[in-house]
Amino acid sequence: MLTYSFEHLDGIPLYEHLYHCIRQDIETGALKPGEKLPSKRALARHLGISTITVEGAYGQLVAEGYCTSQPKRGYYVTDKLPANLGVRSLSAGGIPSGKVRPAGVKIPEETPPASRSSSLARGDELRSPRSDRLPREQGTSSAPRGEGASFHFDIDFAEGGGKAENFPFSLWTKLLRRVVAEEAGALLSRSPGQGGLALREAIAAHLLRFRGLAVAPEQIVVGAGTEYLYGLLVQFFGRSRRFCVENPGYGRIKRIYESCGARCLLAGLDDAGVVPGELVRQGAEIVHISPSHHYPTGLIMPISRRYELLGWAAKDAGRFIIEDDYDSEFRLTGRPIPTLMGIDATGCVLYMNTFSKSLTPTIRISYLVLPERLVAPFREKLGFYSCTVSNFEQYTLARFLAEGHFERHIHRMRTLYRRRRETILTLLKHAPFADRIDIQEQGSGLHFLVRFRAAGETVAIERKLADAGIRMRPLAACYMAEANETPRLPEELQGVFVLDYSSVGEAQMRDAVARIGRALYEEE
Repeated sequence: MLTYSFEHLDGIPLYEHLYHCIRQDIETGALKPGEKLPSKRALARHLGISTITVEGAYGQLVAEGYCTSQPKRGYYVTDKLPANLGVRSLSAGGIPSGKVRPAGVKIPEETPPASRSSSLARGDELRSPRSDRLPREQGTSSAPRGEGASFHFDIDFAEGGGKAENFPFSLWTKLLRRVVAEEAGALLSRSPGQGGLALREAIAAHLLRFRGLAVAPEQIVVGAGTEYLYGLLVQFFGRSRRFCVENPGYGRIKRIYESCGARCLLAGLDDAGVVPGELVRQGAEIVHISPSHHYPTGLIMPISRRYELLGWAAKDAGRFIIEDDYDSEFRLTGRPIPTLMGIDATGCVLYMNTFSKSLTPTIRISYLVLPERLVAPFREKLGFYSCTVSNFEQYTLARFLAEGHFERHIHRMRTLYRRRRETILTLLKHAPFADRIDIQEQGSGLHFLVRFRAAGETVAIERKLADAGIRMRPLAACYMAEANETPRLPEELQGVFVLDYSSVGEAQMRDAVARIGRALYEEE
């Protein structure tokens, strides 16, 4: 029977401590692949804790791919873990190895080894992207429109967005006034190209507390939105490099890379995420993924696939992974999924996140975290750029983070979104048409998938919903194709829609579910 001490936890939740203990036993080989874990009740009785605590720990291990759950049989250590997982975890730096570097430590500006730096220099000279490179729009959804048709959407399940009542206007205004009064000189000074030091230090501290990611401020690049940062990465790596994105995925990413002059390939997914064999087949060099919560499928990449991708990148000095952690703050069950960068031992992962999702889309502040070995090359190649975020916003956000307001805001928003998620799921599961829909959700992010069975083809369903004043994005709209090709949607995904509930109030949800039932399942 597994035995662990629960003394001196220093405020760490019991389920999280138990999760870490079992995870360590799996990584070090004390628990073997395929080995059955004790039942929740037996382990709880043995350790003197509640079954809810054990259930929380087991649930987190399943979410991260360390274990599998088999109905009526129990929990098992996954048999897909790399044989040398323990060694790799302990050498990956960051939290697992105990090598937590204080946020203020400087990174020496030394040139990386020639074998690595030469691979970064490949590519065309920097040039302005041409408008004629823009591809036909893909991966976006618009309401079906017939000749002369017009739709008014009372309920929007397609586009999330912040509501005015949820933004802390009075607090933000108060901080801005303090910044103007106390930082007048700094506000009128030119900001460093990577962003002001105060904001980068605050972001580094936040990443350490919330994501367990130990980085120095010098690794962080602040920009006005992730789209701007995508463009910087194309310029940094070179337009001749082969970028690759997930398919299905967020179509705008592909469009931005292509509009910046890069060639962008498409990698298919299986039930664990991007397939490494697809990357090899297409000759991809830089892959852009969202391992902690994929859009639109909601997949959480298991630990085994994460190490497969790191192995793919480690085989060639010119391969890199861009980890897009766009909504990591909104995992609504369990603890946040650890980052891919946190287990990267070779410096091939670039981490990216934004405050547009957690605060409001109109605050265009995003950031990129470079691996240490890319800091000097990045400064050498793109250090002449000015930061695209105003000093007023940078200094205000820095205080918002440093004084703990951001964490409190996220806690409030998680509570709000958790309530909305529970409301919409309960309404759908108890609707008169509940036996004709399938719901797929992972307890992470602000959307999930719903399949409407026996309701017609996808286009017909979208039109019926639009007629009822409901906007919802079909999964088909998230499938992309190479130039001059038509996206191919697998037949089994017909009738599947992405339901984003973040901008729909609880009061609207009952009406929304009733409208869906009338539009799709009521007899004419």
